[in-house]
Amino acid sequence: MGLFSLTQELAIDLGTANTIIINNGKIVVDEPSIVALDQHTGKPMAIGKKARQMHGKTHQNIKTIRPLKDGVIADFNAAEIMLRGLIKMVKTNGRLFSPSLKMVICIPSGSTNVEIRAVRDSAEHAGGREVYMIYEPMAAALGAGLDVEAPEGNMVVDIGGGTTEIACISLGGIVCSESINVAGDVFTEDIQTYIRQQHNMRIGERTAEDIKIAVGAALPELVEEHED
Repeated sequence: MGLFSLTQELAIDLGTANTIIINNGKIVVDEPSIVALDQHTGKPMAIGKKARQMHGKTHQNIKTIRPLKDGVIADFNAAEIMLRGLIKMVKTNGRLFSPSLKMVICIPSGSTNVEIRAVRDSAEHAGGREVYMIYEPMAAALGAGLDVEAPEGNMVVDIGGGTTEIACISLGGIVCSESINVAGDVFTEDIQTYIRQQHNMRIGERTAEDIKIAVGAALPELVEEHED
């Protein structure tokens, strides 16, 4: 980019559970999509991992908020604050001044015009000079290295935190798609319910998510790794 670069390009996966920011082909921010706010002033106390550590353990003056629900923005103000904080985490060392931001943001394929506008407004208020949208299944296909321009069908299943995106892609476009609200958050709730019913124990959302990450697998059988 250099000292006098006028534009900084960011790719943002604004997820229900986690938000990822990519700059120059590298992941520079990978944080939970959560923000802790001061109840009285509305100012952010923590964002990302630090806010997640506070989740479920705060006193009455601090509130933790997950701005996105089911893949869309549920709290516009918190989403803007979170985006601003995460963008600040992107290092701008070596520049004499802050560049203008060009953003590409992933959105669920089933997003309505109102939901798309909410994402765009949040990004623009967070400092985005140019904001472009791309549907999550298409972004997943490109990231997986699929030839989306080929005259053949590719089916993509993208399981996120709030939504599962299923799409058939051919000739550079989405032929058909479906967005369902059964995804990671539902799995987390199912783990909480199972632990309560089977072991008569109550666990929090954060603990259930840690269990899900530790034992979850997309394959029915995994090859065990043996340390030498």
